[in-house]
Amino acid sequence: MTQESFFDAVGGHDTFVRLVDAFYDGVADDPVLRPMYPEEDLGPAKERLTLFLEQYWGGPNTYSAQRGHPRLRMRHMPFKVNPDARDRWLAHMRTAVDSLGLAPIHESQLWDYLERAAFSMINTFED
Repeated sequence: MTQESFFDAVGGHDTFVRLVDAFYDGVADDPVLRPMYPEEDLGPAKERLTLFLEQYWGGPNTYSAQRGHPRLRMRHMPFKVNPDARDRWLAHMRTAVDSLGLAPIHESQLWDYLERAAFSMINTFED
């Protein structure tokens, strides 16, 4: 008997696409976060985050197949991730998570990870 992955339990690919789309709806107009995405179109960033989250939560390993090890801190090092950027990221992600209507246990697990990840990305305390 195999245990259902978090990815499958919350609805799989479609749920993560909805999460990431809602998150980037907020980022698109954020004066602090938007400049961290050099591409004019946020589509490539959306795809990378979707693939990463899907893989992390037990879905397909497409992220690693395409991009290698996630190396999150290294990939974010070129950007000034200070507490303000973290808080803005978390605010947009909170809105996105809330939009999913997940079961409380799944919402709590997802939010716990996202919050820890956001705190770990801080690489400066300068404004």
